Amino acid sequence: MKRKIIVFLIFVSIGFTVHAQQPYNGIDAGMHNLYRLSDATSRSISAENFNGAKGGGGQATTGTGTNASRELGQGWKVSPSVVIKSKTTFTIAEIDGEGSIQHIWMTPTGNWRFSILRIYWDGETEPSVEVPVGDFFGMGWGKYASLQSLAVCVNPGSAFNCYWPMPFRKKCVITMENIDVKDMYLYYQVDYILTSVPDDAAYFHARFNRVNPLPYKENYVLADNIKGRGHYVGTYMAWGVHNNGWWGEGEIKFYMDGDKEFPTICGTGTEDYFCGSYDFDTRRVNDAGVEITDYTEFSSPYTGLHQVIRGDGHYNVSQRFGMYRWHISDPIRFEQDLKVTIQALGWRSEGRYLPLQDDIASTVFWYQTEPHHPFPELPSKDQLEVN
Repeated sequence: MKRKIIVFLIFVSIGFTVHAQQPYNGIDAGMHNLYRLSDATSRSISAENFNGAKGGGGQATTGTGTNASRELGQGWKVSPSVVIKSKTTFTIAEIDGEGSIQHIWMTPTGNWRFSILRIYWDGETEPSVEVPVGDFFGMGWGKYASLQSLAVCVNPGSAFNCYWPMPFRKKCVITMENIDVKDMYLYYQVDYILTSVPDDAAYFHARFNRVNPLPYKENYVLADNIKGRGHYVGTYMAWGVHNNGWWGEGEIKFYMDGDKEFPTICGTGTEDYFCGSYDFDTRRVNDAGVEITDYTEFSSPYTGLHQVIRGDGHYNVSQRFGMYRWHISDPIRFEQDLKVTIQALGWRSEGRYLPLQDDIASTVFWYQTEPHHPFPELPSKDQLEVN
């Protein structure tokens, strides 16, 4: 036993020694290296410090909290949020230099499909992230649901949190466009570091798509025309069912690096890809011995069926689902190009598959070298709206 302990300690010591010899810039701030010192500089942008300047927080004398703080004055929550007027775009953050976004928190009011989040890296004119804010944080149906994962957390009260690391080398610009006819309030905080970025660091990307209804016998396209070298790291889907019965028999397919008719990676079913099984149904037996079948929500570090909207039997009759799958421990790497599709399949008579014509929206997340292929134009406001 003593020998095993000694060997273990030697390996731990060697691991620490080798690790410590490597420069650490603070970007990968996980538990495994939280003890390590770094030359990185911590900064944060919010409505109380619009440019993240050192010593620049809490100086506002006017803002959305002016009335509440009228007896207390400067430094007492004078500017906790901003108002984004209808049909305008607000710059959440503009950062010059080299560094990485570490955490984004926000709680936007209004219609989450009508607030478009965009992120631009290193002076590019085409955004690398362009997604309705609700879908970016796994809330595509405009209703709160608890989501507890490593990359995204949505906490009670519509508190949106993103932990995807987002390195940049020259500049980062984050904006929010309000395409609604109503003004919106935005509480937000962008936590970042200024530090050196490794040569092999790729840029974060996220893209939205929605088709309603999906044409008969067509595959739903999550991503297409991803050009460059990188790795795919996540899928969120807001799936609205138009038929009775089970809807998740369809296979996801990853076409990479020149794949044409057939993909390199092919799944076995929708709930399988999201790391569930058998219709996400636990099939419980109640005290009377009767089997109870129902969807079972779950939310885990990498995967989840975190939202099930069952319908009320009146006006809101549709079954709607929110699901995520983060490829954090198993990123899908590509050298030249990537396309991702998924089938919508249910069941018809005689044990045959039924191609479905559902309402499907998705946000996909990946890292890649720049420049990236320009995204397709976002759906129109009416096509984005959840009814």
